Amino acid sequence: MFKTALTEKLGIKHPIVGGTMMSISTADFVADISNAGGLGILASAIYQSREEFAEAIDRINERTDKPFAVNINLFPSMRPIDNDDYVDVLVEKGVKIVETSGHSAPVELCERFKNAGMTWIHKCVGIRYAQKVEKMGADMVTVVGYENGGATGRLDIGTIVLIPAVKDAVNLPVIGGGGVSDGRGLAAVLSLGAAGVIIGTRLMMTKECPIHDNLKKALIDATELDTMLVMRSIGATHRVWTNQAAKTCAEKEATGADLAELLTVISGDNTRRLYGEGELDAGIVALGQGVGLNHDIPTLKELFDRMIGEAEEALNRFQN
Repeated sequence: MFKTALTEKLGIKHPIVGGTMMSISTADFVADISNAGGLGILASAIYQSREEFAEAIDRINERTDKPFAVNINLFPSMRPIDNDDYVDVLVEKGVKIVETSGHSAPVELCERFKNAGMTWIHKCVGIRYAQKVEKMGADMVTVVGYENGGATGRLDIGTIVLIPAVKDAVNLPVIGGGGVSDGRGLAAVLSLGAAGVIIGTRLMMTKECPIHDNLKKALIDATELDTMLVMRSIGATHRVWTNQAAKTCAEKEATGADLAELLTVISGDNTRRLYGEGELDAGIVALGQGVGLNHDIPTLKELFDRMIGEAEEALNRFQN
């Protein structure tokens, strides 16, 4: 059992945060993560209306009495999002923990978080961004190294350097990740000064994860070599699974394709078809290099309990 600034502040059992994943971090999966002892984070951008979003929060509260968070997405979006509407719902529903990701949170949103008594976690890519949101009132920051799946940012700094660099630069608890798939990674992140770990790729290969079994089985067979970077040409670099869609995206980028042409490959609709129907080359899948460390499909509770045991074992090796 690990007690850290993260577990104490948020009231969670394990210092493990489930990374926000578009089309995956739904109400039920969030509740499952929280019930297993971690912190589930709802992806607000999944929901098309204020009403659907409110229903999702109600669903989480029906399924768990454990702490959970909601992500407010500040990245540019093809679908205009009024985050003020979503924050209205957070306040109405009494949500206690909010995560923002993307560019620095607008001052007016930060003020609303603080006025509502929420714990505000901001996910960023490096030191100066962490320092900026610290001044804006963030309670914690999350950083993930270059090994991670999904958006990698522009700095290309690995986990083992990024976490202690940010920890030394701010007076806030740091949640760190990027390539972590087991308890050895958890122990490493804590040793680097983080108060907890954020994981995403590993959660895709759990029984509760709402993606097709075809994809889960394919990812179990993947290695650390089976990811690649795409979308750097449009300033939105992502690490993804190396399937045909990712290769096609890279080929189009090499010939100077614009965003409209790339969207024929990378659209969310294509990825949702892959997740829902198991068409493995239908779209791109955000995936970290840690995929190569995953060899089974446990329940979330089994995974978290195992990670804690592995982390304790790893750290205890140095006490003799």
